[in-house]
Amino acid sequence: QVQLVESGGGSVQAGGSLRLSCNASGFLDYRDYCMGWFRQVPGKPRDWVASLDYDGRPNYLDSVKGRFTISSDGEKATLLTLYLQMNNLRPEDTAMYYCAVKGQCWRANRVPENYDFWGRGIQVTVSS
Repeated sequence: QVQLVESGGGSVQAGGSLRLSCNASGFLDYRDYCMGWFRQVPGKPRDWVASLDYDGRPNYLDSVKGRFTISSDGEKATLLTLYLQMNNLRPEDTAMYYCAVKGQCWRANRVPENYDFWGRGIQVTVSS
């Protein structure tokens, strides 16, 4: 069973930085999966933020391009850490951030229902 655990959230002032990490375990081989980050504020749908394609190419929500960077570090086939470096944070970035994994990489990145496993989420709060 794939397990995802996020860390690195917190509270910062506008213009500050945070780096989120997602420790992923339970894969037979993580290279068969694709991963991404979503965020959600209370009362609104969960929104896609960034993801990595099967070939490692990053994709970003327009509003975070140039400020956020997604990357991964595979220690071995069964373990992977996914990162989201967030710079120049804005109050509108405030949300619960979730790490997610999909087993069928061809499925659209932006659709939450295409992802098979989710972390519990971690709060990011940006004050003005």
